[in-house]
Amino acid sequence: MKCLVVVAHPLPDSLCRSLAGFAAARLEAAGHEVTIEDLYGAGFAAALTDAERRSYYTAAFDASAMAGEVARLTEAEALVLVFPTWWYGFPAILKGWFDRVWAPGVAFDHASNFRPIKPRLKLRRVLAITSLGSPWWIDTLVLWQPVRRILHIAILGACARGIRLNMLSLHSAEAPARERVARFEGRISNVLDRWPTR
Repeated sequence: MKCLVVVAHPLPDSLCRSLAGFAAARLEAAGHEVTIEDLYGAGFAAALTDAERRSYYTAAFDASAMAGEVARLTEAEALVLVFPTWWYGFPAILKGWFDRVWAPGVAFDHASNFRPIKPRLKLRRVLAITSLGSPWWIDTLVLWQPVRRILHIAILGACARGIRLNMLSLHSAEAPARERVARFEGRISNVLDRWPTR
C-alpha cells in the first residue's frame, strides 16, 4: 500500500520521531511504499489562511498553498500518525494539518441542507501512535480517550469509509525505560504486520 507517515514533534531526538522511524522501517521492510511527512521539519504553518477560510464553503476550496500535502494525503491508502498528546489533544501543528489539508474537495465534500459531509479519502488503514505524560487511567477512565474519539468519529469517520483505526498510546512516557519502549515497538509491529501488502 501507499503509506503516509505523519510525525508531529518539534525535537529531533524525541521518542515520537524514533517511533515514526521504527514504523516507517517496518512498513518498508514489508514492501509498502512509504512517504514521511515531517510537519516540524518541513516548517508546516498550522494556521488556516484568510483565503482558505473564505473559500471553505465556496465551489472550490483554495488549497493552492497545500498542493504537496494534499497530493500525499489523497494518494495514501494507509496513514500512520505519530504525535505527543498535549493537554489531552493534538499538538497545534497536527491540528493545523487537519484544518488546512483535510479540506472540502480534498478529504470530504459538503452536502446540501446541512446533511452529513461525504467522505473522499481512499484510506483503508490508520494507526495513531501517541505518547502521553499522564497515566493510562486518567486518559481512559477520567477523560474517556478524547483524542481517540475525535480522531475515530469526527475526523476519520467523516472522511474515509470503512476505515480501520488502531491507536497505540504510551502513557507515563516522560522518561520510559528502554524495555517499555521495546514492548511498545512490539505492539506497533503487531499492528503493521497485519496490514495487507496488496
